[in-house]
Amino acid sequence: MRKERLYRVWPAEKGKARASANSTLDCRFHKTGVTSRPWPHNIRVMQYWLVKQEAETYSWGMFSKDHRTAWTGVRNFQARNHLRAMKRGDLVLFYHSGSQKQIVGLARVEKESYPDPTAADGDWSCVDLIALKALSEPVGLPAIKADEHLKGLALVRQSRLSVMPVSSPQFSRIMDMAKMRLK
Repeated sequence: MRKERLYRVWPAEKGKARASANSTLDCRFHKTGVTSRPWPHNIRVMQYWLVKQEAETYSWGMFSKDHRTAWTGVRNFQARNHLRAMKRGDLVLFYHSGSQKQIVGLARVEKESYPDPTAADGDWSCVDLIALKALSEPVGLPAIKADEHLKGLALVRQSRLSVMPVSSPQFSRIMDMAKMRLK
């Protein structure tokens, strides 16, 4: 009698040959519940970012009034690469640098990177951001530096960088400190 085998083809692999019976794709159906299968390529984990802006130049109040803005004028190569890594739907913390030094709002990437229209020369990029909401309680730089979970945050380590990644645990901790709950 011939034994039936279970096969699973992930959406990103449609049109390709079916996986073999020994493939890790079959692990999902194994009776022990082993989940050592490859991550589907069409599922993306949300990333979190922090952008800095002087409150005197472009504050959270101005941004929330405009509701949407092109994040232009970034002229640091590392920050530019972070802009290029941003994807639509990623969440962005808005940080007031200068005199205030605090995270004050939450935004979302609406349009992925495209050439910066304000750049006269060079290969610079920008993204479009949408203001979501102000934090219930702004999170100041002294509180961030004092928190053990946020010691590795790029804001603490690379204070001059204007666009930086934030890990998921760091983002969750900042939201807890701000007394914010995301739906």
